[in-house]
Amino acid sequence: MHIIDGHNLLWAAHGMPQGPEAITDVRLCRLVGRYLKRIREVGEIVLDGTGPRDKTEFDNIDGVEVLFAGIGTDADSVIERKIAANTAPRLLTVVSSDNRLRKAARGRKANSVKSEDFWAQLHKELGKNKVANEPGSKLHGLSEGETDQWLDFFGIEQ
Repeated sequence: MHIIDGHNLLWAAHGMPQGPEAITDVRLCRLVGRYLKRIREVGEIVLDGTGPRDKTEFDNIDGVEVLFAGIGTDADSVIERKIAANTAPRLLTVVSSDNRLRKAARGRKANSVKSEDFWAQLHKELGKNKVANEPGSKLHGLSEGETDQWLDFFGIEQ
């Protein structure tokens, strides 16, 4: 289980080379979700504030649940409470470069990863090409004979 300081990771992403597309909070959440799904993990991203009025873009992101801290508190406080309440902290990974959260994670013997390091891991993993066990015909197309058979079957003149 990963608990991710969303805005801290967003700042780390902005400070690193990422290509032509700007990183928005929604795009960040989708990338993290893809990464966590790829490594067969799940997580929560905690963002400051109440978020946009319409939160539908944050719904149903595979691998990750997106939470907003709300009014009167901040993401760091929410994450600290989650670390303290976790019943299996040794299985928990906290993603933040914030010293307060890293100290809270260490205090519970949870794993702690700096946002910059997590972002680099994410890009490395998502950059790998997954080799699918696809049949050769799907990768290389039909042979000329197979194409002729299908054209005959559908009554298409050549």
